[in-house]
Amino acid sequence: MRDHKKIYFASDFHLGVDAKYTSAEREAQIIRWLDFIKEDAEEIYLVGDIFDFWFEYSTVVPKGYLRLFGKLATLRAMDIKIYFFTGNHDMWMFNYFEEELDIPIYRAPIVREIKGKQFFIGHGDGLGPGDLNYKLLKKVFANPVCQWLFERLHPNFGMRLASFWSGRSRKTQVAIQAFMGADKEWLLLYANKKLDTVPADYFVFGHRHLPIDYTLKDQKARYINLGEWMFASSYAVFDGEQLTIKFFENEAGKVYKNN
Repeated sequence: MRDHKKIYFASDFHLGVDAKYTSAEREAQIIRWLDFIKEDAEEIYLVGDIFDFWFEYSTVVPKGYLRLFGKLATLRAMDIKIYFFTGNHDMWMFNYFEEELDIPIYRAPIVREIKGKQFFIGHGDGLGPGDLNYKLLKKVFANPVCQWLFERLHPNFGMRLASFWSGRSRKTQVAIQAFMGADKEWLLLYANKKLDTVPADYFVFGHRHLPIDYTLKDQKARYINLGEWMFASSYAVFDGEQLTIKFFENEAGKVYKNN
């Protein structure tokens, strides 16, 4: 392992829906970012909701994203390791990335030592206090029987139906995109509680759609939320000593901190 190599984290691309840019324009921006980091990237963690909706039928995958897939394949050919975490919008990712791109899929948070530091990494959906309705809904969506039933729908109808529900899920988050304080940020509360049993240096999540770098109760560990790419184009990079949130092609990006 060469010390100058870096570890990159990004989440919540939400490809498939338009925002500040169209989905196609955002995909092109993400590819420019991947080209920007490829010279010093050792590993890339894609921490969920990369797609606004994804469902793999046994012989069909969602249309589009070929440029992104091609770039990821090129990076893997350069021996850059890539890890994919499912989020609440793309939890129906099954084996396509593993079989076609040699990219492993994680469906739950993991603990991993990286360059001597302990990282707790996950998308963040369903963690922390509250949000009982979503937690119940996630159990339904993760049920193999429900997945089998959805697969019985024709893709033309199934994709339209799922895109409708993805849009509803995204709209419920619009009103909570300001930092709510340490006593209300559920992933921050979760990280502080988890710190009692998992002595991690960094708790890295997506899902919140807000770039956050917050020192936890032991005054050492940090809660990092990666933000999103529909407006902020934010990501994090670990150089072996410090984990830093940065912005790509966005000079106005803001990180919420407590010190």
